[in-house]
Amino acid sequence: MAKVTTRLNVAPVPPDEIFALNHAFGIDTHPQKVSLGVGVYRTDDGKPWPLPVVQKAEKELEAASDAFRHEYTAIEGDAPFLPMARDLMFGFEGKPSEEEAKARIATVQTVAGTGANHLGALFLAHHMKPRTVWLSNPSWANHMTIWELAGIPRKTYPYYHASTRAFDFDGMMSSLENDAEEGDVVLLHACAHNPTGLDPNKEQWIAIAELCERKKLFPFFDSAYQGFASGSVEEDAWAVRYFFTAKPDMEMCVAQSFSKNFGLYGDRVGAFHYVTNRASSSLRDVVVNNLCHLIRGEFSMGPRAGTAIVKKVLSDEALVKEWHADLKVMSSRIRSMREALYAELVRLQTPGTWEHIVQQNGMFSYTGLTLKQVYALKDQYHIYLLKSGRASISGLSKKNVAYVAQAIDDVVRNVN
Repeated sequence: MAKVTTRLNVAPVPPDEIFALNHAFGIDTHPQKVSLGVGVYRTDDGKPWPLPVVQKAEKELEAASDAFRHEYTAIEGDAPFLPMARDLMFGFEGKPSEEEAKARIATVQTVAGTGANHLGALFLAHHMKPRTVWLSNPSWANHMTIWELAGIPRKTYPYYHASTRAFDFDGMMSSLENDAEEGDVVLLHACAHNPTGLDPNKEQWIAIAELCERKKLFPFFDSAYQGFASGSVEEDAWAVRYFFTAKPDMEMCVAQSFSKNFGLYGDRVGAFHYVTNRASSSLRDVVVNNLCHLIRGEFSMGPRAGTAIVKKVLSDEALVKEWHADLKVMSSRIRSMREALYAELVRLQTPGTWEHIVQQNGMFSYTGLTLKQVYALKDQYHIYLLKSGRASISGLSKKNVAYVAQAIDDVVRNVN
């Protein structure tokens, strides 16, 4: 019998850490187990929270029973959804130059924020051919994978100062100033930096924009937490809107996700926006055309159900007001859990400084715990967080925060 061989040249790749950690948590039977790994919002009871405004929109959509609700959309996406997503991100608010500004933005629907990041990377790889993409160190792990698959060499700029547990603004600026070259892409987190929870302040954002313009770098914003981080969609979009309005001669793009701010994690709602400079706005439709070419070859068009919910909410003034209230509920609970964990660590007189927990912003905290301490938390206390020490604050609750703080206190004192 002839020997059967394969033409495949494959080797195992490391499993995704977050999903592997979530699986390990799922099969753990310990009664006090705590998940601080996956980045999803949870109530104080540790349960998912379908936003009340989303539930209301779903009921209204079900009652309407649109016969076309399962039909195909256009390749570029759901037509009414696209300007709503764009306006939410860029916030025109009836300014005199509104139409001129909108004419600069090419928008398409994507498969959530990950799909927007991937489509943007692929589009730039095909049509701009950057020599390098600069990612923050650290960054969301999937950024590295996305740009690797797009075939663009990756470099990193300093972002986190370990000894002070603070944003390394000077390191970032020095690295980009000295080493980045014209045409390089710079990946920027619009707010609630993942994984550190540390964002530039407004003065620092202004300096970053000046550097990008002067050195002719290409800003690529990842906006995953608009409204979720601070409770204000305007505040969380400040950096994107500043770059857009203050630097009209600079091109840029934005990957926009609705997973966190609408709680539509599994519905995969997102958008990608390519911003031309004001002299090249006539290229907008050509950009959309080329983005559609990539979309057609990958997934044909975006999912429909989730965008119907977003449209329903954003097109109704009363529902928008309810949505803003829901955003404040989520952001306020995250902040209260940061404060509770900090207060417990202070009460326990846990060695070290812990102010960074309340100074950080959004879903995640870079705790400063070492790899050995992270393993000890999992093995001894059944508390799950990433090897980097990144903790999802949403996994904390009034019921478990004292337990988590006591566990951290123990491993900090006894595990080196």
